[in-house]
Amino acid sequence: MDLLQILAQPQTMGPLRLTIETLAVAGTLHLVCGVLVAYYLTSGAGPLRSAADFAVTLPLVFPPIATGFLLLMVLGRAGPVGGVLPFSVVFSFPGVVLAAFVSGLPLMVKPVEAALRGDVKRLAEVSSVLGKNRWQTFWRVLLPNIRRNVAAGWFLALGRSLGEVGVTLMLGGNIIGKTNTLSLEIYNAVFSGEFDRALVLSAIIGTFSLAIFVALKRLSAV
Repeated sequence: MDLLQILAQPQTMGPLRLTIETLAVAGTLHLVCGVLVAYYLTSGAGPLRSAADFAVTLPLVFPPIATGFLLLMVLGRAGPVGGVLPFSVVFSFPGVVLAAFVSGLPLMVKPVEAALRGDVKRLAEVSSVLGKNRWQTFWRVLLPNIRRNVAAGWFLALGRSLGEVGVTLMLGGNIIGKTNTLSLEIYNAVFSGEFDRALVLSAIIGTFSLAIFVALKRLSAV
């Protein structure tokens, strides 16, 4: 079977379409929530900020499959959160998006947090002396000066979300034609002995990853 035939197969195009849709939604959430969470973590101290920092950092050091299991227990129909939601999160598109978002969020937050704790703090102090409030300082002073860090963190988060397997397996369930992303479909193809298709799927992910790598290199060169 040649490359074009494999690409045209529904079992190839379906996961590709799902992955693109997931990255579009999760990437938007990373860009908005990641910057706001980083600003929250650097704007003071206290037990709530420490708890938020722990929750954000946990996916970096905790096995993905275990992270997914904890989220499944919380968001499942019998869980404390999933039991009161009017819609189902697990084994659905929202579950796949949540898996991508949770996995990539630390890589979005940490570079932005580090930048906000750096030299831009002096700019914030000057802005405060000039009478600007916190949100004016954030939008007009801090954010423009950390835009490269924001962009770098965003690309890293997208790359992590693209390759996510463990959390997605738990929250999405790897349901064929519904929640099987490209990464999960590589596993499915290998498991069923379709090594040619697994190779094509790996090449697609490799192309995405290469584009992210090139973008990061250009950012570092500017």
